[in-house]
Formats: sequence, structure tokens, C-alpha cells
Amino acid sequence: MRLSDWLKPGIRVKRWFFAGLFGVLLIALGFTELVNHRLYDAYYKVFYMCLNITGVFVIYISVSEGVKSIIALMNRGYIKMSLDSRKIESLISEKRLLVKGPKIVVIGGGTGLSTMLRGLKYYTSNITAVVTVGDDGGGSGDLREDLGMLPPGDIRNCLLALADTEPLMEDLLQYRFPDGRLKNQSFGNLFLAAMDGVSENFEDAVQKMSSVLAVTGKVLPVTLDDMQLIAELENGNIIEGESQIPEEAFKQKSPIKKLSINPSDAKPLEEALHAIKEADAIVMGPGSLYTSVLPNLLIKGIANEVKKSDAFKIYISNVMTQAGETDNFNVSDHVKILRKYFGRDIVECVIANTGVISEDMKAKYKEKNSDVVKIDRENLKDIEVVERNIARTKNGTVKHDSDYLAQVLVETIMEKKLLYDRKKIIEYMYLSQRIKERDKSEKKTKRAAMSKGES
Repeated sequence: MRLSDWLKPGIRVKRWFFAGLFGVLLIALGFTELVNHRLYDAYYKVFYMCLNITGVFVIYISVSEGVKSIIALMNRGYIKMSLDSRKIESLISEKRLLVKGPKIVVIGGGTGLSTMLRGLKYYTSNITAVVTVGDDGGGSGDLREDLGMLPPGDIRNCLLALADTEPLMEDLLQYRFPDGRLKNQSFGNLFLAAMDGVSENFEDAVQKMSSVLAVTGKVLPVTLDDMQLIAELENGNIIEGESQIPEEAFKQKSPIKKLSINPSDAKPLEEALHAIKEADAIVMGPGSLYTSVLPNLLIKGIANEVKKSDAFKIYISNVMTQAGETDNFNVSDHVKILRKYFGRDIVECVIANTGVISEDMKAKYKEKNSDVVKIDRENLKDIEVVERNIARTKNGTVKHDSDYLAQVLVETIMEKKLLYDRKKIIEYMYLSQRIKERDKSEKKTKRAAMSKGES
């Protein structure tokens, strides 16, 4: 940075520099008076000693906060200082760093959650995915009905997202049978069903499958109880079953008035509560608001533990609305629903998409009665909003960009949580360097793709 750049407002370094000078002046004044005027009575001596102590304290705060501000500038690229990853790894190995990385608990379900987990495991192995078990549709619903087990679908997707497996193994576990009695059933669901059959309970089955797939972090069902979602619509009708709620709400043209679970006293997994208590950050979403995120928080004790936790609480807003659930919802509407059910302190920050969706994709989604979730900033003044281009189009659908979303998430956690923890300053700097290295790698990939296209 040039000298003129340091003088710009918002750098957050000048204030601590001048505060440090003020501390030096306090010490100089106090020390000079004590030395030159020894005949002062005890009260004056105590006053000038306190002046010295205050000066030391002010210098300590100035240096501490100044260093944090400079590190934050390094992370944002204002100060170009490159850290040699090999040198850092000679002190602390990469795996050890990942184990010491931020403790992140993600709460949700559906494909959105597993999409984010794929990118997140690059930065930390302290990931705990708390996954809903309210699904009663598709192959998961069939296994739930036939075998009396909890639905495996969302659990399977999260396990595969965090797994360290060969592409062939993932293809195998995601394979869906095209014909016969197993039509539309995935092999991964059957694998987990078989594991459930030889285990004490569903939690044990998930842990065993995690070991087989060398999963980074943990995947936990939010409860072991046979949970079912119940929605009361604005027209007074009651809809039962996760798969039926959005469909019926849209068909009846009546929004969801209230969501509840049966049994209402379903017990949360103790390990999930412990993970929430120890977390540096708690992430809700991405995923269907009513059928993926809220069901977990409705489990007795989960929401209270989230609110009591010192973790930084983040909600990741969906890119598109969902017919029957969030029709015409803006970002603030998602936040309002969370606060309506669980109070204002359930969420401190929301990450929302600013990327432009093509008109063709908008038209395609409008056919499905879905639209872009807009950021209505005027209604989000009481919550921190992180705006980034976190959407991408793939195979004709709009999804979150798993790599960039994870990067934005980690950067937010670094700035709001790790920066203020002196014990994790090395991890902060290393993660910052990994983000820069990934950015460089992506730029190289884009350049190579562009040059290939031009040729």
C-alpha cells in the first residue's frame, strides 16, 4: 500500500496508531511526575501510578487491535504479503491445520446442504452436518415405509460430499436403478439401509458408513425418532408429510401458516447438541426453508442451544424461491420466518446471492412457479448481509457454487470469529493463504479455458 492509502478512512490502523501514541504519552507523563516530584503525598503517587498502568493497557490494546487490522488488510489483498505454504506446513502439517480449523456446524438438508459441504471440507475437518430426517418422498420414503428406518437420502448426499473416495465409488453409491422393483432407488440408500440392519441404531449405521467412506468431519441425523412434518395452511387445512406440504400449499394457493413436527417432543442427538455448543460458527441452509432448515430447529433443544452458543450464526439464503414454500419471498422474508419461530438472536448474518441469472433461466424457473430471491436491503438493516455472486448454472438448474460459497463462508467466519482468537492466528493466516492460492488456481483455469476457446 502507498502512504496515501494508509490515510484513507476505514483502514482501521490509524486509530490504533494514535491510541498507542496516547498510551506512550500517559506513561511519559506519569513516570516524569513520579521522578521529578517525589514530595507528592500518597494520593498523587497512586494517581500517577494508575496513569502509567493505563498507558500500558492502552498500548497493549492498540498493538493487539492494530495487528488484527493489518492481518485483515492482508486477507483482503490490500497488503501484498505472500506466505510460503511449504514453510508453514513445515511447522504445522496441513492435516493438523485442518483439524485445528474452525468448528463449523451446518444445519439443514436437501441437495443445497451437500453442495456446500463439498467446498467446505477444503478449509477445515471440524465440520458437523446436522441433517433433517423428515423426508418421506422418493426412494428414501419407500425405505422408510418398507423397513421402518429413518430416511437415508439427505444423509447419503452429505456423506458423499464429505467423503474421500474415488469417483467410481461415488458414481456407484449415487447410481439409481432404472427398472424393476428397485426402480428409482439409489444404491447408496440401500447400502445405508443394509448398514442400519447390522448396527444398533441409525446413528451407528451412519458412523460406520462414515468410516468406510473416510468422511471428513461428522454427519449426524438430528434425531433418531420417527419424525413427521405437519403444516397448517392459511386456509386452515392440515397437511402431513414433507413431500406433500409444498405441493399442497401451491395447489391450494394457500401459504404455510405454521409448521410443526410429530412427535413434538422428539429428542435431539446429544452429539449434535454438543457440536453446537462447541462451534465457532453455525450455518443454517442452504436448502428448503420449511422442509429442510426449520425441521431441525423444531427438534426440542436444538434452537435453544443455537441461541445460547457463542458461535457466529449464519443463514445462507436460497438463490431461487420454491413453489409452495417461499413464493414471492425476498431475503428478509426468509430471515423473518426464522425469527418468528425462534427469536431474533437465532441468526446474526445472512449470505445472499448478487449474481445475475440469465433471462432464459428465469423463464425456465417461472414455468415451475419459481423466481429469483431478491435482496431487499431496506428490510435488512438490523442484520449483517454478505452479498456475493454465489450462484452458478449447471445442467439447466441454478445452484450455489460449492467452492465459492465455501470460500465466502470461511472468509466471513475468519473475519468475525477467528480474527479475535489469538490461539488461532496461525490457522487464520494459513486459511487466508489457501483462499488466495485457490483464487490463483481458478484464474489460471479460466485463462486456460478462454485460450482454448479462442483457438
